[in-house]
Amino acid sequence: MRLGVVLRTMGEQSTRETLLACAHAAEKAGLDELWVVDHVAIPPDDSEGSGGRYLDPLTALAWLAGATERIGLGTAVLVVPYRPALPTAKAIATLQELSAGRLALGVGVGWMAPEFRALGVAREERGRITDQTLAHWRAWFSDDLAEANGQAFLFRPRPPRPPIFVGGQPPHALERAARLGDGWMPMGTDPEKLRPHALLLRVLAKEQGRAPLEIAALGGLPLDDPVHAREQLAALAEIGVTRVAVGARYADAAEFRASAERLVALRA
Repeated sequence: MRLGVVLRTMGEQSTRETLLACAHAAEKAGLDELWVVDHVAIPPDDSEGSGGRYLDPLTALAWLAGATERIGLGTAVLVVPYRPALPTAKAIATLQELSAGRLALGVGVGWMAPEFRALGVAREERGRITDQTLAHWRAWFSDDLAEANGQAFLFRPRPPRPPIFVGGQPPHALERAARLGDGWMPMGTDPEKLRPHALLLRVLAKEQGRAPLEIAALGGLPLDDPVHAREQLAALAEIGVTRVAVGARYADAAEFRASAERLVALRA
């Protein structure tokens, strides 16, 4: 199982100095992955905890890629309908190329109505846009010669496509993952709550003629109770979870470093 953490690219902890210190601490501790979240236009009445300050996820990961050597880099999750398909695919390919293949894409359809309004995107079209975009990405990463809007073009650089983890709630997210993704990224790390959905994901993948998909669970672990935390990880692995991204608030890099070290220690 790959163990990762959610890096706060929002609020007071999203400064250059704190981000760099946290990324280095995670890599030094031996964690497998760093994950970042996505918001573009937070309304004032929903800005508690962040002050509306959010870094762009792909730009932030590109910067972190240059500041690290080994650790994986992921979005949890990139809101697909917020962005035009082709320029975003170019940004993804560039990041994947320059990071030497360290990228993983958690993706979602989005939910915040004010954000959709600010972007001028029809919220009711988010599922259709997401499906269309993911289908394009899969096609464009499969061949140098690509096509969009009836126009052929060369999609280069064309590194290996990052794995796509579809975030969201069942059944729609599971169906989308089985058709267009490489795995599912649920919110929550309770094995018993995830178990029936993991079984359904296996069935849906089989119906699509595919092998069992990965599950990358995003949530918390009781790091102050390592015995319980190890039991929880074992139970998650038993139902098919292959990655865990631990998300928790932290005040500064020192607090982040302590949590990263406790997380890595669960492997002992």
